[in-house]
Amino acid sequence: MDEWSASLTGEKHLAPSTIRSYQGDVRLFTEFLIDARYGWGPACEEAFGTHPVAVCHEWNTLPRLQDYEGNPEARPFTRDELQRFLDYADDQVDRAVKSKRKGALAAYRDATLFKVVYGWGLRRTETSKLDVVDFGRNPKAPQFGRYGTLDVRYGKAKKGQPPRRRNVLSVMDWAVEAVAEYVENVRPRFGFPDHPALWITERGGRLQPGSINDRFEAYRDALAPR
Repeated sequence: MDEWSASLTGEKHLAPSTIRSYQGDVRLFTEFLIDARYGWGPACEEAFGTHPVAVCHEWNTLPRLQDYEGNPEARPFTRDELQRFLDYADDQVDRAVKSKRKGALAAYRDATLFKVVYGWGLRRTETSKLDVVDFGRNPKAPQFGRYGTLDVRYGKAKKGQPPRRRNVLSVMDWAVEAVAEYVENVRPRFGFPDHPALWITERGGRLQPGSINDRFEAYRDALAPR
């Protein structure tokens, strides 16, 4: 247990919250093994001549000392930084179109994707798993048409539970305009009308969270001060 925990910290450099989660999984499993109600102790004694014991204790696992354990260097964009980021994403579309090079559709898709992430407050996986039909009407906001609400079906789950589903109301008209333009005029040009995904690749697949992260990092790094 000590060597494994040390490797998570010293070799894999995992965050304290991640290490605590892994240790918690081991703790729960060993508690299940030693619980007398399940009879694993006598069964192991008979089969192996020994019995399971708890291996996670206060002295060899990470305590939770504070509510937030994220990197203090990390922070959200300021409004100016966000605007620069979205403008840069739009610029990539213009450059691809003017140069007539491959990738203009993907650049437009990504520029719209980031607006949707911000406009509806989504995580990467939530964004990746969106389908076109996840947008719906909001009778109290008819000005948004078919984009008045967004059904997020793959929200972040609590441990051991299925994804949490939530419905997000549309509030930013510029974000609605962006996704409407993409769905109605740009997405059909990918050539896969029967694909359910909102964000599709040029080969007809669903855009994955890793690809979203890669494009975000590329744009962010391009805008970083030199």
